[in-house]
Amino acid sequence: MIRAARVYLRVSTDQQDLARQEAIVAGARAAGFYVAAVYREKASGARADRPELLRMVDDLQPGEVVIAEKIDRISRLPLPEAELLVATIRGKRAGRYTGRKPDLAHHRRIIALREAGMSIARTAELAACSIAQVKRVTALHRAKLAQSSKVPAE
Repeated sequence: MIRAARVYLRVSTDQQDLARQEAIVAGARAAGFYVAAVYREKASGARADRPELLRMVDDLQPGEVVIAEKIDRISRLPLPEAELLVATIRGKRAGRYTGRKPDLAHHRRIIALREAGMSIARTAELAACSIAQVKRVTALHRAKLAQSSKVPAE
C-alpha cells in the first residue's frame, strides 16, 4: 500500500531560506511516502490565514500524512486556534503527528565521538550537527545507560 504525504515547509520572513527544510521531501520519499504535494510558504506561523497552509488543508485526502520539520512550522497560533487547525486536519482523517524518526547511525557516531573524548563542540563539528543535538543525544544515551544498569528490586 502506498502511503501519501503532503509536505509543508515554512519560514517566517522573506529573508529566510527554505533550502534547509527541502531535505524533508527527500526524507519522506526515502521513508516510502508518495509525496502528493509540497507547500512552501514564507509567513509567520502565528497567522492562521496562510495561503499555502489553507491550500494544503483543503487538498488533504483521507489517510494522507502531513509532514513538516517541526510542529511549529505548521502553527504558532494560540492554543485554541492551533487545536482548531489540528481538528480540521484530523477531520479530513489525515495528518497524525509522529515526528521525524531518529537517525540511529548518526546518534551512534555522536556517542562514539563523545566516548572517544571529543568535546561537545568538536563532536558537533565532526558529526555535522548542532551542539544542542550533541547534548540531546548524549543525555538520551546516558539515561538509557542509567536505566539499563538499575537492578529490579525483589
